[in-house]
Amino acid sequence: MGRDTKRSIGAAERRAETVVWLVVNAVNLLQALGFATRPFAPWANPALGIGIALLAVPATYALVVFVRAGSGRLALAGPLTFDAFVVLMLGVDYVLRLEWRDPVVAVVQIPYLALFFGSILLMGLPMYSSDRRRWRVTAATTALLLAAMLYAMWRGVG
Repeated sequence: MGRDTKRSIGAAERRAETVVWLVVNAVNLLQALGFATRPFAPWANPALGIGIALLAVPATYALVVFVRAGSGRLALAGPLTFDAFVVLMLGVDYVLRLEWRDPVVAVVQIPYLALFFGSILLMGLPMYSSDRRRWRVTAATTALLLAAMLYAMWRGVG
């Protein structure tokens, strides 16, 4: 039984929803900062990436709470996809140190971007029906991320 069946949720699930909301907005803001600074401070990106990776800790906490509470698949999908993204990001960018952005290596780029943007969508989507104010904040930080990404692309470092 998932949230979409309008079941009541407990305090732990509400806290986990708040954690997911904080994680998705922190990811959006950190990545927006990364894109915005990439043209003149590319050295900042690895540190921001570690900050994003550390957000897997609270995302995993929320995932465990959702599993224990029997939350719906949509509640589980966001943190699970984000954790998968972090594993891929750490492996590609920090362990193997693969350069896949320039030149583009599609076999890395496609899953990387699908997991990244998919996790943002899947962490933000449940908020639309549960808390419109939070959803609007998430929509705004996502728009900021996309604007920063377009800026970086315009500057040739997207």
